[in-house]
Amino acid sequence: MAHDARRRPTLADVAARVGVSAKTVSRVLNEDGPSSAATREKVLKAVAELGFQPNLMARNMRVGNRDSTIGLIVPEIGNPFFGTVAGGIEEAVRERGLTLLLGSSDETVAQEHALVSTFLARRVSGLMVVPASGGDHRYLRRERADGLPLIFLDRPASGLAADCVVSANAEGAQLGTGHLIAHGHRRIAFIGDRPAGLYTRKQRLRGYREALAAAGLPYDRALVVDAHDPMAADTAVRRLLALPDPPTALFTANNFASQGAVSALSEAGRRDLAVVGFDDLPLAGALRPGLTVVAQDPAAIGRAAAEVALARLDGDRSGARTTTLPVKLIERGSGELPPI
Repeated sequence: MAHDARRRPTLADVAARVGVSAKTVSRVLNEDGPSSAATREKVLKAVAELGFQPNLMARNMRVGNRDSTIGLIVPEIGNPFFGTVAGGIEEAVRERGLTLLLGSSDETVAQEHALVSTFLARRVSGLMVVPASGGDHRYLRRERADGLPLIFLDRPASGLAADCVVSANAEGAQLGTGHLIAHGHRRIAFIGDRPAGLYTRKQRLRGYREALAAAGLPYDRALVVDAHDPMAADTAVRRLLALPDPPTALFTANNFASQGAVSALSEAGRRDLAVVGFDDLPLAGALRPGLTVVAQDPAAIGRAAAEVALARLDGDRSGARTTTLPVKLIERGSGELPPI
């Protein structure tokens, strides 16, 4: 496997050159665990040939410097989406002997800061954050400059150039709304997250509006509501149904909004209203009709974030980058219903 001489070689490059796992290379470099003399010789030879500098990975994994841990801060531990993200991260970092530490910010900036301070005090080898709305991350510039891997998930950092892994939010919302338009709907409600300034909410609203504009449909503010949990979404849908000119379709812009909408429609006996949700739900296919969704891949988000963190630990010093993962439309019936 040829190595691109223009970029700094990584631990993965050494592993590929030798034909062993990255964990084996790390074990040899850190003198952590058994390895044969032949394997050790091949690893060290590859390190010399590639000009690999172990720096952070070799240093951070030694006892007495940094813990062999990755810190992850999410807004809500009870949200299945973030649980799956955490699972994707843990699966990837476990292969390198790292342990994932998890904390919840409760979507508050103060709690996020407190957890960041706690993780930094524990000298984690990397820090991952799903940032709370309204935060300012310039206080992490020192850590960023010192080489601590900082990766923001689902939402980018504010005031800080840092690695970020997000889904194609605007494109997904445009896809879902456009799907409803293609099935004849002209009054489509948007049920978003709260607060209104949340990155994912803004991006998905943008995609919704772009789909309306592309079809020559007006943007009606009365059809745009926000709800942070299923109960609030349930209430919002009931209000929408009571409008003098109610929507014929709903675009629910997160999993909690979808749960609340499905509940409200079920209780109202309204199986005729079209729905497309952003985020898949457990048992979405078991509903009648099945719930059509624009599905993210939260496990892939976690794995992608872990790959960035491990690359940084391996010595990657390239500029901060944003990784945008695609979404896909899954048709199950609810999004294909015609206007009533």
